[in-house]
Amino acid sequence: MSSLRTEIQPVAIQDVRVTDDALIVELSDGRIVSVPLAWYPRLLHGTPQERRNWQLIGKGEGIHWPDLDEDISVENLLLGKPSGESQRSFKRWLEQRAAQVKKATRTK
Repeated sequence: MSSLRTEIQPVAIQDVRVTDDALIVELSDGRIVSVPLAWYPRLLHGTPQERRNWQLIGKGEGIHWPDLDEDISVENLLLGKPSGESQRSFKRWLEQRAAQVKKATRTK
């Protein structure tokens, strides 16, 4: 009996764009992956400026948004996996974000 073995070639992220409803990632092998922004609630709730402030993790193995504390790996994008963050964690993040905005508004 023979088994079929799939060899996965490493691929790196080259560029990232975030629109009002999609995360679009260009990969080193020429593919463009687009996923619904709703898959990543922190990005969905981020401002355009926060969405534009991203950094590559490692050698393009993932993306990090420091202002939103969000990390997304190329592997999860290719596997079609949305955010694994719990509702409880996300709710806590939203509450902290609202408190920061309120504090910033008062100091202006």
